[in-house]
Amino acid sequence: MDASPAPANESGPPGPSAPAPWDPFRHPLASVPPWHFRLLAAVMLVVTSLSLAENLAVILVTSKFKTLRQPLNYVIVNLSVADLLVSLTGGTISFLANLRGYFYMGRWACVLEGFAVTFFGIVALWSLALLAFERYVVICRPRGNARLGGKHAALGIAFVWSFSLAWTVPPTVGWSSYTTSKIGTTCEPNWYSRAYTDHTYIITFFTTCFIVPLLVILVSYGKLMQKLRKVRRTARKPERQVTRMVVVMVVAFLVCWAPYAAFSVLVAACPSVELDPRLAAVPAFFSKTATVYNPIIYVFMNKQVLHTLKMSISIIL
Repeated sequence: MDASPAPANESGPPGPSAPAPWDPFRHPLASVPPWHFRLLAAVMLVVTSLSLAENLAVILVTSKFKTLRQPLNYVIVNLSVADLLVSLTGGTISFLANLRGYFYMGRWACVLEGFAVTFFGIVALWSLALLAFERYVVICRPRGNARLGGKHAALGIAFVWSFSLAWTVPPTVGWSSYTTSKIGTTCEPNWYSRAYTDHTYIITFFTTCFIVPLLVILVSYGKLMQKLRKVRRTARKPERQVTRMVVVMVVAFLVCWAPYAAFSVLVAACPSVELDPRLAAVPAFFSKTATVYNPIIYVFMNKQVLHTLKMSISIIL
């Protein structure tokens, strides 16, 4: 007995026509009220504007005054450059997409936003790992009085950018892809795919671009805290202040990105999980606020930078 299904074109009783699949490049998601998209657009406008102004101020002030041109500050400026660029590209595209409620600019804008947010986000995380390692070298002195010099900072920054680029380009050339999120106004790596090649990329990407730099940060600060407890009275106050500033920057970044990382792992492990598109969008949009906090922490927890910034503002005014 033949148990194979009947051909698709075989005549039979007419059934209800299936609804056309939603296309995030043609119209908004019908289940999301228009005012929700406008609210997200307003949030992205505020976040992007603040990030551009703050990070540009940090870059200009640090480059203008020689007293701030120190190897540690090179890495912090590198972090500001990454935050500035992610706001200029990803933030702007996300704002425009939310204004209309869908990616009316086309797939190229989706790929650009997904790549930019991922690439510059990984640059920022690895920059924080580099800062954590620098603090470990300066305070714990595993190699005597070795310090982070200009050459070391330049090599570290070159590694951060090249390594991040190496792991964020593959989705643009066929190993996985950048696709729209559930709400359709932001793009990200394809966490939802069940394909084997996509899973291999996600596992490799998550290991090299999140777990490894996070381990560098945790190990560096674990040893750093042990050392500071032993030499609390003899450690120089400026070094303690810089260390405290870097710790706060790392914590702020992880607070912003940890929910999105946890959400990505959940979706990659259980692609069939059903989540409200608005709820699923919260971690992605919250992670974008990280670009606002770092300049504030850097300025207000660094007296030299704060004094220089006030002096620059007084000259302008």
